Amino acid sequence: MTFSTKTATNVGLLVAVSIILTRVLGVVIPVGGVMALRLSFGEIPLILAGVLFGPAAGAVAGASSDLIGFMVNSHGGPYFPGFTVSAVLTGMLPGLFLYPRRHTFSLTQLLAVIFLTDMITGVLLNTLWLSVMMDTGFWVLLPPRVVSRLATIPVYTAVVYLTRRAYQASQLRTL
Repeated sequence: MTFSTKTATNVGLLVAVSIILTRVLGVVIPVGGVMALRLSFGEIPLILAGVLFGPAAGAVAGASSDLIGFMVNSHGGPYFPGFTVSAVLTGMLPGLFLYPRRHTFSLTQLLAVIFLTDMITGVLLNTLWLSVMMDTGFWVLLPPRVVSRLATIPVYTAVVYLTRRAYQASQLRTL
């Protein structure tokens, strides 16, 4: 897996934005006495890395943002590798589905991929990791996490769609 200098630079910038959105601007809300719900928009740059530069770039962005982000601000918790797996999948899955059609996919296709990715990683896996880490019931943590994710999915979709269009327009101008 090799990246061009341009791709590596862009992915690095997306990692930095993800860290800022997640670790600095994110808000952690306790659920059932456990810090189980973080509201942030840090997944957007990971999704963009996968959609714009491919599944490998999305996976690298996810792993890098989680590992470096933990070193920047752990939110008081221990490191747990399950969250790194979730971050890798958050960048990789949209790239697997949409990168081959990055110039032609529709808003509906993007919404479906973001919904699927977020339900797998943000809802199921991250809730599982939290329940294991905090020794709290999965079903106790699940409802507020589903509600928060359903509220963020349309925002993620709109931002990724508009950013992809702006990026493609900038690429056409530089040719």
